[in-house]
Amino acid sequence: MTVNQILNAKGKNVYSVNSTRTVYEALKVMGEKNIGAILIIDGSELKGILSERDYARKIVLKDKSSKETLVDEIMESTVFTVKLSDNLEDCMELMSTKRIRHLPVLEEGIVVGIISISDVVKAIIELQKDTINHLNSYISQ
Repeated sequence: MTVNQILNAKGKNVYSVNSTRTVYEALKVMGEKNIGAILIIDGSELKGILSERDYARKIVLKDKSSKETLVDEIMESTVFTVKLSDNLEDCMELMSTKRIRHLPVLEEGIVVGIISISDVVKAIIELQKDTINHLNSYISQ
């Protein structure tokens, strides 16, 4: 299974803010869209990613103000990405080794989607169900 197949099933919505927004504004979008991380995009260039974990560790625990702190002060600027053609196993390995939960999907330098660890797990479960059904069908014949 490829990243493209996952995005076709879940949708290719991309939510983002630019790096000069406040953390509060980014959190507001995250809350409205019910997402755990938001991409930081200036123009069409991916600059970083901001997660709920970043907020908890870099704002709440450091007693900063989300209404005064800019996104670019706490965002993760090292962003690991995948392509539409990448397979599920590669995504899972990258997420596991880098200990990340979200992977922006880029094609020709443009963000075309994002997948989360939950998207990958759901896809694996579906693949396993298909394999089990196929094996059961084979055994029953």
